[in-house]
Amino acid sequence: MNENKRIGEPILRADNLHVSYGKIAALKGVSFEVHKGEVVAILGANGAGKTTTLNALTGVLPIKSGSVQFQGKSLVNVPTNRITAMGVVHVPEGRHIFPDLTVEENLRVAAYLYESKNKPLLQERKEQVFDLFPRLKERIHQPGGTLSGGEQQMLAIGRALVTGSELLLLDEPSMGIAPKLVAEIFQTITKIAKNGQTIMLVEQNAVMAMKIAHYCYVLETGCVTYEGTSEYIQANERIAQAYLG
Repeated sequence: MNENKRIGEPILRADNLHVSYGKIAALKGVSFEVHKGEVVAILGANGAGKTTTLNALTGVLPIKSGSVQFQGKSLVNVPTNRITAMGVVHVPEGRHIFPDLTVEENLRVAAYLYESKNKPLLQERKEQVFDLFPRLKERIHQPGGTLSGGEQQMLAIGRALVTGSELLLLDEPSMGIAPKLVAEIFQTITKIAKNGQTIMLVEQNAVMAMKIAHYCYVLETGCVTYEGTSEYIQANERIAQAYLG
């Protein structure tokens, strides 16, 4: 049973996705859609397949079978750098910024596809990032590795936005971050979404995720067990108690 009220048109569609770690099946026929302008949350317990889903979409993990279409083009067996160029950018769990590069240098790295041809565009996007995250502008010449966990998460999201992607994938943006900064980051994600950015969000904090998500998929041991609007998921006590804690 699901409640399928959606907004926009589908820009990403996965159908019957299977991914394995050796002989261990991690995703077992997962299907989902992301519509333009939505925030879509992937929820579930540890080991459910949430991070695996994002890694499969971006070519980090090979897809055993099934299809993934982004704006009508297949992502199966496409290299990660090409997927980024197509407009899908991934902020991975753990952030993975370049610790020895400054904030500004981290942002410039993300503009490798266009900086040499369009420096004004890079400057415009950097200013947009600094408007969203004023802390980063204050630390523009500071090495990324000296930032707090929350500031590093801001930098990782900012770096993704500099690419100008159509679809932003966020994996556990609240992990390892002080509660005050978690609230700030989620407020900014909401602002980014209101500006028209399409977002797919994996988040252990299901309550926080559902506050900003339009639509949710609940995973259990590599399968989609429930889907629906955030309102539908929150209103279903059986789903909440069984899967969301």
